[in-house]
Amino acid sequence: MKNSKKILNNLDILFPDARCELNYNKDYELLIATILSAQSTDKRVNSVTSILFSKYDIFSLKNANLKDIEKIIYPVGTYRRKAEYIQIVAKELVEKYNGIVPNDRVFLESLPGVGRKTCNVVLSNIYNVPAIAVDTHVKRVAKRLGITNEQDVLKIENDLMKFFPKDKWSRVHHQLVLFGRYICKSQNPDCKNCPFGNCLYRKI
Repeated sequence: MKNSKKILNNLDILFPDARCELNYNKDYELLIATILSAQSTDKRVNSVTSILFSKYDIFSLKNANLKDIEKIIYPVGTYRRKAEYIQIVAKELVEKYNGIVPNDRVFLESLPGVGRKTCNVVLSNIYNVPAIAVDTHVKRVAKRLGITNEQDVLKIENDLMKFFPKDKWSRVHHQLVLFGRYICKSQNPDCKNCPFGNCLYRKI
């Protein structure tokens, strides 16, 4: 499966309106939600951020009681560490950028809990920066479609960026996530509704 146009066309048919499934209304909400999504599901994250962001904005979050944050985000797992992360992030954004998430990869990746994947998600969705964020779904799909043989996420990202046109990166990222989440699942993939009949999974 090495035809990028065919893959793009099929993904457009499957997911014509692909977008981030994390709920957010402000730029910092997406950043915090993405931090919380590590080793969790978007559905679970959305359930806790609806409470968190109704109670705190970025300014009040900076000085919020850490135990209260932990209690709210408990369902997403590793809640103590994530609570510390998002409070530090809030302080950094308020003190350095008046609560605004800047279009600055170096600064964002210096924040706790923010790696390249999270940064790509935020910059792509907020600033339309062309980017492909490699999560477990994207990694699995890219390997099954024969786009990459790599294990390292940065190398996988580079292979995907070489394979797809730059103006398609952000869109195809969302499509690959949804394809991996709902069709090309890790266990028991829905092969009958998959248009890629000769993928590596079926050859195993």
